[in-house]
Amino acid sequence: MKIAIYGRKFSDKTTIPYVQQVVDCLEAANVPICIFDHFYKFISGFVKFTKQPSLFSSYADIKNETEVMLSLGGDGTMLDTVRLVRDSNIPVIGINLGRLGFLASINKDDIDRAIRGLLERNYTLDSRTLIKVESESKLFGQDNYALNDVTMHRRDYSAMMHIHAYLNGDFLNSYWADGLIIATPTGSTAYSLSCGGPILFPSSSNFVITPVSAHNLNVRPIVLSDSNVLSFELEGRNAKYLLSCDSRTELINHSTKISIRKADFQFNMIRLNNESYLKTLRNKMLWGIDTRNY
Repeated sequence: MKIAIYGRKFSDKTTIPYVQQVVDCLEAANVPICIFDHFYKFISGFVKFTKQPSLFSSYADIKNETEVMLSLGGDGTMLDTVRLVRDSNIPVIGINLGRLGFLASINKDDIDRAIRGLLERNYTLDSRTLIKVESESKLFGQDNYALNDVTMHRRDYSAMMHIHAYLNGDFLNSYWADGLIIATPTGSTAYSLSCGGPILFPSSSNFVITPVSAHNLNVRPIVLSDSNVLSFELEGRNAKYLLSCDSRTELINHSTKISIRKADFQFNMIRLNNESYLKTLRNKMLWGIDTRNY
């Protein structure tokens, strides 16, 4: 099994021993390691290797060479791996070196157990829907898909937006709001949740449209089948707005027309056999926690 390691720069030096632990576990099992080049340069002065690892910088370097990707960091780091694995079907497991760690669900105190389970293949694949952004201006280039959500948002303290939404070409609604979130089931527990959206089960085959600070009392989030194609036109007093695709953001204007649909490939997350989505939901989000239940 050849394993790729992805990570980002971090300021908390107490994280370094956990990165070293990951490297030591893999080297002890004689597993070939391939590390994201920028991350390797960052850790090379702190983390010791007995063998020189190979390096990668893009999707092309790993698509036919890697069986598993290890994400070292928080949920933002996990989201970064989506553009690296793309449609290669390389599964990703996240070791949480950050705070919440909803997607990167492996606790840093469980590194040895997690890597042992990984090498013994005691895991299942949790396939997650991605959404794809399409526009005439080719926004986001080849990285025009998201695991969590696509969001249209006003800039800074500018006036609210007027967003016209269409479902398969038919008028759906006009939103007067600070923005609009189109979330996958995975993203339903992220920004959409904080704006009052519902939690969608990962296998539900739905999207949720959640307005951000809507200026209408009768506008609420709506759940739609992910077989639909959504399209949007913008109005407002400002010339520029923000369009985010997970953690990537581009400037758009009134003339930009956007379509959003389900991507034709999925993102595979690794879940160890003692994990489940509902267990993570309860432990990380405190969902359903009530002293009467215990």
